[in-house]
Amino acid sequence: MATYLMKRLGQSVLILLGVTVITFVLLYLVPADPARQIAGRSATAQTVENIREQLGLNRPLYEQYARYLSSLARGDMGRSYIQKTNVSELIASRLTPTLVLLAGAIVLELVIGLTAGVIAAVYRGRPADNAIMVASFVGVSAPQFVVGILLLYVFAVQLGWFPIGGYGTLGHLVLPALTLGILGGGWYSRMTRSSMIDVLRQDYVRTARAKGAGETRVVLVHGLRNAILPIVAMIGLDIGIFMSGVVVVESVFGWPGIGQLAWQAIQRVDIPIIMGVTLVAAVAIVLGNLLADLVAPFIDPRIKLR
Repeated sequence: MATYLMKRLGQSVLILLGVTVITFVLLYLVPADPARQIAGRSATAQTVENIREQLGLNRPLYEQYARYLSSLARGDMGRSYIQKTNVSELIASRLTPTLVLLAGAIVLELVIGLTAGVIAAVYRGRPADNAIMVASFVGVSAPQFVVGILLLYVFAVQLGWFPIGGYGTLGHLVLPALTLGILGGGWYSRMTRSSMIDVLRQDYVRTARAKGAGETRVVLVHGLRNAILPIVAMIGLDIGIFMSGVVVVESVFGWPGIGQLAWQAIQRVDIPIIMGVTLVAAVAIVLGNLLADLVAPFIDPRIKLR
């Protein structure tokens, strides 16, 4: 286990280094000028050039990246161009809401996806299966803002069951988490159905039925337990996706998370924040996948970590 962890951590460092390189180069190639954004439209060319020099934006790309990497090695993610605050502090202030939304969304998409997938697999080819697959297709195809606005209109405006937006209570969490849960649940239901159909054809499932095991036990214990491995891997990816990819949902519901911070930074070409959020999302993806790999042997002892 220790050797495996050291190997994975070494690979993770290389992956994160690659992420910083790619992101830095892409931001360098963006035609928008951060110095102009800071100075404002009425600023003179000399003022813009002075700002560019203060921020080091007039230096060669390799020198800018070397400075960034040196600061990052000391735990310094830089300062926001616009907000004049340390990026690490800004991200830390938005981290808790994002983690809360992440946890709620994952729970809901698992409940929706696993339940629907198991039912579809058990009733394969029947109306229930067809209905679930159509609903899953709609779920994964629908734009996030459409689902979010529809849920807001029905459950917040018309029925008044939940707040229209904001953060702080369980009521504020339900609709944004449900929006992500519906979208993610579509993928999980399709994956669960496919994996369950494969597992339910195996000899050990037929043996369990021949020994008199109840259908519920066969499906949930012998079937779902062995079909859930691909789902565990997907959860690892979702951790990273939800850390940075919920911009639309956070904007619709006024949720003060990292996604909203990233969107504001992109609009203002605030490079330090964009780099910081990208790095945090990459770390989350790497840790999520590592956690999924570590959990897999406990689900299926046949899996060996190497």
